[in-house]
Amino acid sequence: MKQIKNNEKEKVFLVGFDTNRKSDITTEDNIKELAALARTANADVVGQAIVRRGPINPGSFISKDKANEIGDTCREHEITTIIFDDDLSPSQQRNLEQITEIKVIDRTNLILDIFAGRARTSEGILQVELAQLDYLLPRLTGKGINLSQQVGGIGVRGPGEKKLEYDRRKIRNRMHLLKNEIEKVREHRQRHRQKRQDNYLPIITLVGYTNTGKSTLLNNISGSDVFVENKLFATLDPTTRRVTMPCNRKALFIDTVGLINKLPHQLVAAFRATLEEITYSDILVHVVDISHEHFKNEISSVEKVLEELKVLDKPVIFAFNKIDILKDKSVINKIKKQKTKSVFISAINKQGFEELFKAIDGILKKGIKAYNLKIPQDRNDIVSSIYEHNKVLKTGYKENNVILRVELNAADAGKLKQFIIRRRKKNNG
Repeated sequence: MKQIKNNEKEKVFLVGFDTNRKSDITTEDNIKELAALARTANADVVGQAIVRRGPINPGSFISKDKANEIGDTCREHEITTIIFDDDLSPSQQRNLEQITEIKVIDRTNLILDIFAGRARTSEGILQVELAQLDYLLPRLTGKGINLSQQVGGIGVRGPGEKKLEYDRRKIRNRMHLLKNEIEKVREHRQRHRQKRQDNYLPIITLVGYTNTGKSTLLNNISGSDVFVENKLFATLDPTTRRVTMPCNRKALFIDTVGLINKLPHQLVAAFRATLEEITYSDILVHVVDISHEHFKNEISSVEKVLEELKVLDKPVIFAFNKIDILKDKSVINKIKKQKTKSVFISAINKQGFEELFKAIDGILKKGIKAYNLKIPQDRNDIVSSIYEHNKVLKTGYKENNVILRVELNAADAGKLKQFIIRRRKKNNG
């Protein structure tokens, strides 16, 4: 197999398998997405094939004749890697490499590789390494495998770059250590959540398919500078920004990792600590790329993960993004008839933000009541906290007290109950 040099663009060949199962997403659609994933991994897609005949071969996934044909094509065009859109078993992967004499990886391996290249924080690096080792473990043969001796390129980034010789025992020990470290991160994140809850701020979480514009939306509603790139999985780590909405209500907005069709189960498991942010949200804003021809399928893929996290019972606002590049505007009217809690925005042009904020405020108002509070003037800490975290409707002063008319949810009202002015019951006697 040809050695891949550093920074050299890897030539890849894509393979899809048509199972003839009825689905809105065709094999061609999956191959298009696989090509986008390959380009995200800095690969040059040179060719592709869709296998349409016969059942899946348990030994080599596709027939040996077809594998030989693909191998010949790859050698002719100096292609270094074959990427299958479906998951391959360890034995299928090994057999295909023996037949084709070309490095073979599957979709899961490709996505893990992209995550390895995108992880920036210590948390993200830990989570990606755990997912990669979970994938690698059943693929070890004999007494061990020296990752530093692999041919390089896609599929060996992450642990492979460390030039460590792993065996099964070492991998299991390392995975145990990583899980403990991730649990510490989870506990740390839980403490931060508790602080947020103590500060009364509602949590709005942006969820959606990868590359739908969540980070651009967060940047433009908060004035922040979250990394944005027109590639899949540009952002892996959750980002939190405090936003004061036009109604003067303050909230925390959280951007989460983008999801994708056929998201590897290793990543869902490894990123559970990160994805848990979604479970503590007051509202989910599901950002959808309305300009994508299969946006309905992308919605379904995201909802499958949300269902796995058991958060589909939370209030959801669908923010249909990229209306500025939508060619068929009639799609908007069709969606309005189907989904009641929908807004239509252009995150890059800041269009439709007023409607988005109104929709969020409308949900937050449910369960919120206006209270009159009487707070001693020497308790500036409480007054400042209320102004910082709640919507103050009116301010006045009486004797040595500050009188506030404030919107509070049930939890906040409970914390401030000693300052609430109770209405006197009328005496009808």
